Amino acid sequence: MPDRKLAIVGYGKMGKLVEQLAPGYGFTVALKLDEFNNSNFEGLTPENFRGIDVAIDFSIPSAVRRNVEGIAALGVNLVLGTTGWMDHADAVKRAVEKHGVGLVWSPNYSVGVNAFFRLVAEAARLLAGQPEYGAWAWEIHHATKKDAPSGTLLKLVEEMKKSGYARPIDVGSNRAGAHPGTHEIGFDSAADTIVLRHTARGREGFAHGALKAAQWVVGKKGFFEFGEIVFGSLNQTDSRTETEPRT
Repeated sequence: MPDRKLAIVGYGKMGKLVEQLAPGYGFTVALKLDEFNNSNFEGLTPENFRGIDVAIDFSIPSAVRRNVEGIAALGVNLVLGTTGWMDHADAVKRAVEKHGVGLVWSPNYSVGVNAFFRLVAEAARLLAGQPEYGAWAWEIHHATKKDAPSGTLLKLVEEMKKSGYARPIDVGSNRAGAHPGTHEIGFDSAADTIVLRHTARGREGFAHGALKAAQWVVGKKGFFEFGEIVFGSLNQTDSRTETEPRT
C-alpha cells in the first residue's frame, strides 16, 4: 500500500481517531489543523499543504465553506465529514469544479448507515402509495453534537421524499450524554407498525469510512457521495470526472 500524506482539518475526537487509524490505510498524517492554528483559516497555506494528497475535514459547520474553498484552491482533494453546512452546498460544489479537485461528502461515513439509507428509501417507496401509513424520523446523539437534527437524519428524510413518500414526516432529535448515535424511521397504521433502526456502537465506523473515502478520492475530480462509492457504480478504478453527485 503506497504511503500518502494526509491532512486532518478539525482535530477533535473524530480527527484524533482518524489519525490513529490512518496508517492502516496507507496514510501518514503530515498536517493537523484546529482552532489553535487555523481559527482564521491561516493554516490554509501552500507551505502547509505541500505534498498533501488528501485532506479530511471533521471541523465545524461554520468553517466548512472557507476550508473547502481554501484547500481546493491549493489543488488538494478532500473528504468532508462535517455536517450542518448544506446552506453552502452550491458554493462548495463551485469550488470543487473551479479548481478541478475531488471531494467526497457524506453526512455519515458508516457503511452500515449508508446501507440504512437505501433500506429506508425502499421502505418509503413501498409505502408511498399506502395512505394509511404515517411516518416518523427520530434520532439521539451525544450532548456535544452541534447540529440538530443531524445531517444523517435530514438525509434519511430526503431519501424518503425522493422515493415518493409525500405525506408529512414527523422529525425529532434528542441530545444527551455520550451516545454515539441512533437513527430510527417508523411507519405506523391502525393495523401495524414498522420500525427501522440503526445504532452506532462507537465512532470507529465513521473514521474507517472516511479513510476509505480518502483512499478512493486520490486522483479523482468531481463531487461524490460516499454511498455511491460503497454501493453504487463507482469503484477504485473509476476515472471519470463528475461535478454533481449521482442520484
